[in-house]
Amino acid sequence: MGGLTPGGERTVAKKTLKKVKHVPQRTCVGCRSVLPKRNLIRLVRTPEGVQVDPKGKMAGRGAYLHDQRSCWLRALKGPLANALKVELSPTERAALLAFLETLPESDDDPLSGPSSAESPSSMTP
Repeated sequence: MGGLTPGGERTVAKKTLKKVKHVPQRTCVGCRSVLPKRNLIRLVRTPEGVQVDPKGKMAGRGAYLHDQRSCWLRALKGPLANALKVELSPTERAALLAFLETLPESDDDPLSGPSSAESPSSMTP
């Protein structure tokens, strides 16, 4: 009989599986891609208004964005206000645009489509 030693004791195989740590996932409201929470910037709606939450611990309704200008520009057109369930005031919008200016320019935006160098009109057969 397999599983019993000559002395009649039962042998048990040791489990060598490593427990995989859970990584919280969030969706960028600008481009709708799902990423680990740590890779996104949290914005939070508080009684004082919409603020950037660098530590991700502030109380209030939150929304997440990439650190890419393209996502911020898309989000400020409407999805951010919709996600936070609030109408952005001109001062809040100005503060968010000021924060947007500190973000790096990015060329690796997968949702922007082909660049002008790769557009079909620039390709000749």
